[in-house]
Amino acid sequence: MSNIPATDTWLRKHRLVYDGATRHPFILSIRNGSVDFSSFKRWLGQDYIFVRSLVPFVASVLMKSCKESDSESDMDVILGGVASMNDEIKWFQNQAGKFHVSLTSVVPQNANLKYCRFLESLTSSEIEYAVAITAFWAIEVVYQESFAHCLEEGNKIPQELQETCERWGNDGFGAYCKSLRDIVDRCLQKASPEVVSKAEVVFLSVVEHEVEFWNMSRGEAPA
Repeated sequence: MSNIPATDTWLRKHRLVYDGATRHPFILSIRNGSVDFSSFKRWLGQDYIFVRSLVPFVASVLMKSCKESDSESDMDVILGGVASMNDEIKWFQNQAGKFHVSLTSVVPQNANLKYCRFLESLTSSEIEYAVAITAFWAIEVVYQESFAHCLEEGNKIPQELQETCERWGNDGFGAYCKSLRDIVDRCLQKASPEVVSKAEVVFLSVVEHEVEFWNMSRGEAPA
């Protein structure tokens, strides 16, 4: 068994695809101040729908950790993520008011529906904990790295979007993502090659869904 953590291997092997998600033109437009606010509003409404679908998925990851994890601390990390989701939903509702987005009239677009169906498939009892926690980490870390990049020196973030970037780009969220990544690497260190392979496929699937989500936010039709 290699001593190189699985996530390190994946991030090197799939760097171009990963950068496609974390340095997407939508993110770069926020960083350089050229973002079309209609795109941001589209993202806001669609991501509100997505986060509500994320809740049952994360709840299923928590259940898997109770049954399969060899470390009690996993539950604390995941539970922290569950607890933060109530605040996140309220944040979206608050931002929607600021940007005059009617959340009750938002219709989920195809990329969003596909992503939500993918999440639902991962709640199955047949999905191993190591695979499910990989998906959870990937979902969180793409946002963390994307918005942290927006906050890096030299940015021209519109004042109205500063709060959005700080929500996911802050150091505290970065530390939380590192905790999730540590769980993933520990689980995969002990997992069978088959489970490691399944986890890698799920990691890539999340990254590809994130790219499609950003594309959708910019009004681009799926390829």
